[in-house]
Amino acid sequence: MVKLIFCLHRRRDISEEEFHRYWRDEHGPLVARHASALGIRRYVQVHTVGSPVNAALAASRGTPDGYDGVAELWFDDADALVGAAGTEEGRAAAAALAADEERFIDHSRSPLFVAEEHVVIG
Repeated sequence: MVKLIFCLHRRRDISEEEFHRYWRDEHGPLVARHASALGIRRYVQVHTVGSPVNAALAASRGTPDGYDGVAELWFDDADALVGAAGTEEGRAAAAALAADEERFIDHSRSPLFVAEEHVVIG
């Protein structure tokens, strides 16, 4: 399996609370509705928690600002991820998700990439 990892920064005009609510309660179900058309086998949202521990960890390592969350989408393989774009249903689903993302994600600050998992501690 491969994962599509999407590191999310919210739009600057949206509060943290609204970002997390919208992502969880509106966008999440939308992804679920389109999962079959896109070949998504698993979808997990990892929401950053407001905690002083985050600031302390970043300071201890000198890291850049953190993300508001990370989306993980599992696919059987890279061909399955790309293959959905070759169907009318897949293109429509991808377009619907991309349009919805514009409501709450700052794409200019939100990298995404395909990755392979290597479990070290299971």
